[in-house]
Amino acid sequence: MDNAIVANPSLPLVQQSAGLGQRLAELPGRTKLNLALGIAGLAAVVLAMTMWSSQGDYKVLYANLSDKDGGAILAQLSQMNVPYKHADGGAAILVPAAQVHDVRLKLASAGLPKGSVVGYELMDGARFGQTQFQERLTFQRGLEGELTRSITSMSAVQNARVHLALPNQNGFFREQQKPTASVLLTMYPGRTLDRTQIAGIVHLVSSSVPEMNPKAVSVLDQTGALLTDSESAHGSGLDAQQLQYVNQIESGYTKRIFDLLEPIVGRDNLRASVTADVDFSQTEATSEEFKPNQGADASISVRSQQTTEQSGSTGAQASGIPGATSNQPPVAATAPLTGASQPLITAQGGGAAAGNSRRDATTNYEVDKTVRVTRNATGSVKRLNAAVVVNHRTSTDAKGKTTTVPLTSDEIEKITSLVRESIGFKQDRGDSVKVINAPFKVAPVDKTELPLWRQPELIDLLRAGLVPGGLALVAVLVFFGMVRPAMRTALAPAPKPEPGRSLNAVVDDAQSLPGPDIPALAGPSNLELLNDARTLAKENPQAVAGIVRGWVNGEAA
Repeated sequence: MDNAIVANPSLPLVQQSAGLGQRLAELPGRTKLNLALGIAGLAAVVLAMTMWSSQGDYKVLYANLSDKDGGAILAQLSQMNVPYKHADGGAAILVPAAQVHDVRLKLASAGLPKGSVVGYELMDGARFGQTQFQERLTFQRGLEGELTRSITSMSAVQNARVHLALPNQNGFFREQQKPTASVLLTMYPGRTLDRTQIAGIVHLVSSSVPEMNPKAVSVLDQTGALLTDSESAHGSGLDAQQLQYVNQIESGYTKRIFDLLEPIVGRDNLRASVTADVDFSQTEATSEEFKPNQGADASISVRSQQTTEQSGSTGAQASGIPGATSNQPPVAATAPLTGASQPLITAQGGGAAAGNSRRDATTNYEVDKTVRVTRNATGSVKRLNAAVVVNHRTSTDAKGKTTTVPLTSDEIEKITSLVRESIGFKQDRGDSVKVINAPFKVAPVDKTELPLWRQPELIDLLRAGLVPGGLALVAVLVFFGMVRPAMRTALAPAPKPEPGRSLNAVVDDAQSLPGPDIPALAGPSNLELLNDARTLAKENPQAVAGIVRGWVNGEAA
């Protein structure tokens, strides 16, 4: 835009320093419009950046909600004018991070989320006039819900369902039917329950229901497998705890082999496997041994002793020829008794005397007795089999070429001896150890490098900085394209007039000065045109003033 400056010596001198408001008022209409639009655009950009920064990051409010609870929470958030987002296909609800705790407390006061499992809170909404059957059914539903909540609090259980069969107890029945229960568990992927945890669930359910026998509780998993022990299942095979014990034994032996050989052959150059045959059978044997006391030094212990003696005699009778000599009684015998009972009859002369004696002795001695009761330990290792594969040795020459060299027979023998010692090898038990040397095949890994513009880190960074960057770019364009030119025009210093002359008009458009006395401009340059106009104004000020006066009055040139 060319500005032609004319001077009129008859007009008063315009002050050299004008205020900013006066300069803005003197701007053309188009420049004023650009300035107003630029300022409005900058204000909009600043407001947008303020709102975006105050909104902040979104965090999870609730996750894994049912469709019913999710819909109720979204309706409540809409009423509270809280912004929200969905994540994981609608399974999680996100709100601004600064409002998570506040929103949770407000939703809790409104009773949300209710959850798909209800407990004893069903009893809070008891209606007037409900029957005894409805009251008993409500209590059963509440008890099932409380048991479900308790079971799902376990770390390995994702979801659970509890079914209770509570028969109606009547005092007129002679035999009351006992309650039963069934529990269906949904486990997290890769997690299981051991036997003690299953027993804990059974005990929890049976203890919560009066007169329920733990044997009346059945526990199943999501595949339909029965987890509780049944009488027909005993002896069918190893249970989970026994299998876990076998795995622990095998893992322990394998770890010993790796810890012993990895420093020798290097990491990732060894593969080992140990198989353990474990005997879980329970046997008990009782044996008794009797040994007599033998030898002179053997201790003899008398348990009981009994001795019986009997003796008797009869008078001598006369016999033989009558006379003084033959009528004398016989003399008593003086011979010792060597038998238990030996009658002695002596005859002397004509008479004989009879006598007898008996002696019984019984002695009972203690006899050695040994009683042995042998119980074999459960879980004893019957046999171990170990297999070890060692990679070839890798060597690099001076030129940097890598080659693989097999191990020698002596090295294989040493490794075999180390493996035998690490697992406690026993020949009489039937253990076996096999060590071989073979090259490992390493599959080449194709490293596909993603381009820079497809890397996840860069994408997240661009997403995080896209909004503020775009707003900043818009602000820069508005400032340099609309605001800055208008402000430069308004703040530009006024040109200094010639001494004794004053500027009285500013012409926006380029004007041609007609007249025979006006010399032709030498060139199209604005500077030259400005110099020519100044020269004309100096030489013929009256003519220039008349031309300007005609323009102001709307007269034709």
